[in-house]
Amino acid sequence: MTDHPLNPPVDVVLPCLNEAGALPWVLARIPAGWRALVVDNGSTDGSAEVARSLGATVVPEARRGFGAACHAGLLAAEAEFVCFCDCDASLDPGLLTGFVRAVAAGEADLLLGRRRPRGRGAWPAHARAGNLALSRMLKRRTGLRLHDLGPLRAARREALLALDLTDRRSGYPLQMVVRAADAGWRVREEDVPYLPRTGRSKVTGTWRGTWQAVRDMRAVLAEPPRPGAVARSSEGVR
Repeated sequence: MTDHPLNPPVDVVLPCLNEAGALPWVLARIPAGWRALVVDNGSTDGSAEVARSLGATVVPEARRGFGAACHAGLLAAEAEFVCFCDCDASLDPGLLTGFVRAVAAGEADLLLGRRRPRGRGAWPAHARAGNLALSRMLKRRTGLRLHDLGPLRAARREALLALDLTDRRSGYPLQMVVRAADAGWRVREEDVPYLPRTGRSKVTGTWRGTWQAVRDMRAVLAEPPRPGAVARSSEGVR
């Protein structure tokens, strides 16, 4: 574990489907004093056993879907702050220390990592194209000027639960941002290195998978603001 203690403790949700090869790298970079919640979404490669052997808490989630895994982790979390990170070694969870400090200091309510590719093949063209399309749709829907809807993020647990997220597929990360914007949250993004992943992406590994994710997310963007949602400032992301 890296030596970045932080008080209060933080829970890091790591949705996992067959990531046994990446788990040692990821879990070695969880900051000291934080709890890693590896949500096993039906792995057949021994991911759960690897995670337990490395000291992580394993949360089983039988229902397949990125959102199902993320939300199971959120429900299992107990710390004041909750972070999310992919479990494929493309993102360093150690970077989340700065994210949590910013949220704790009141500089943001939801902090996202803007992925900056490092190395050949880190972010295939089809995945970038899908992300760009979603960013444009998000701006039209909420006014947020985000460049990325990446999986590295941090917020307060109780506030996240109050968003009442319902998507259990690939629209979950987008729904979090949309509902946060509707609720008047301050949403910010910070640049983070994005490395070539270990193994093949289950969502955006192909053009077909990418555009299926985009279709899922269109449904999220079509949702009207929930009753009682706070009108968001037109200033956009700071």
